[in-house]
Amino acid sequence: MNVSTIALQGLQQADAQLGSAASKIASFGASSPTGANLDTVDLSAAVVALLSAKNLYSANLSTVKVADETQKTTIDLIA
Repeated sequence: MNVSTIALQGLQQADAQLGSAASKIASFGASSPTGANLDTVDLSAAVVALLSAKNLYSANLSTVKVADETQKTTIDLIA
């Protein structure tokens, strides 16, 4: 498994975490199918999850960039 593959998996995890946190925030104030109000969303936890996803995305994107630069440098040295 190479570095780019690992970083891409991290980007997918960040995307999933972002989607989950966004849906929790979007469900705030919505009604369930039974008519119960869903005001029990922990907004502080959702915001922490959003920030965590942002940091995870940023770190993995940096890893992809470094792997790309390393690969370009290696090709330049060989050529």
